[in-house]
Amino acid sequence: MTQRTGDGLGTHRLLATPAGRTHVVERGSGPLVLLVHGFPECWYSWRHQLSALADAGYRAVALDVRGYGRSSKPADPAAYRMLDLVADNAAVVEALGEESAVVVGHDWGAVIAANSALVRPDVFRAVGLLSVPYTPRGGPRPSEVFAGMGGDEEFYVSYFQRPGRAEAEIEPDVRGWLAGFYAALSAGTMPPPGAPDPHFVARGGRLRDRFPAVGSANGTGGADRRPGAGLPGWLSEAELDVYAEEFERTGLTGALNRYRSMDRDWEDLAAFDGAPVPQPSLFLGGSLDASTTWLADAIDAYPVTLPGLVASHVLDGAGHFIQQERAAEVNAHLTRWLAALPG
Repeated sequence: MTQRTGDGLGTHRLLATPAGRTHVVERGSGPLVLLVHGFPECWYSWRHQLSALADAGYRAVALDVRGYGRSSKPADPAAYRMLDLVADNAAVVEALGEESAVVVGHDWGAVIAANSALVRPDVFRAVGLLSVPYTPRGGPRPSEVFAGMGGDEEFYVSYFQRPGRAEAEIEPDVRGWLAGFYAALSAGTMPPPGAPDPHFVARGGRLRDRFPAVGSANGTGGADRRPGAGLPGWLSEAELDVYAEEFERTGLTGALNRYRSMDRDWEDLAAFDGAPVPQPSLFLGGSLDASTTWLADAIDAYPVTLPGLVASHVLDGAGHFIQQERAAEVNAHLTRWLAALPG
């Protein structure tokens, strides 16, 4: 284990895991709460929760998922399957000298957190899910489902499948692309009802063609060049710089390889088809977030799929990046839920 301090948000460590190394940022002492980010983010997406959880008496640890930030980035897309990410999470807990943890995830991190609790109930005693509801493994192969969505348009998950395709769109202007992506999914800056859906790509087009106009280095066509113009309220220019610098350094392939492993997950998790997650759980979503609204049936199924559910809240008027967009509310829900957990 290597360790350094520096940015004021916590202690940075590099831990030995099946990925090779996993970068974490730690703050506070007490019961361990492991925070798992989504796409396209990194540990920094939990900056508001690290201090809040530490102040509430918890050992809050935010990690860079393999393929992101300062964690290892295996070259083989097959190295990004869900079981490998679960193994990384369990190894982080062990490397920190703990036997168990509460795991909380957002976006892809919510899926990783749910599967960590499902596959390793001996390690993960409770699970919090932000933005993406738990949906048990089942149904047709994921690539077949996504290929059938959108009609003449292409769903973004399908668009991400071919190696190099999305990278060619994103990497010439990482900062501008991230700004547009964040704006497209955030309350206050997302396209209005009736506008073309930014989750779909016109045949022969680019995902960013449907992003809101946000200032960027190379422009996106009509971008406003004023500082901060078009950014969602939760994201400052300096905060955007943190994300841009990480992805400019690493590229996007490691992050996108998670999407490219979904069929492998479907095969690997066959033994868990339809399985519930019984541990104490929490769900937080945004009423304007497609990840929450599209999966409303999954939320309705929680009495069966999450029998240990303690609380479920859909925050009115909130978008996708809720732990940053509505940090105070999310922190209040998290700390209240954590305090109610047994042990």
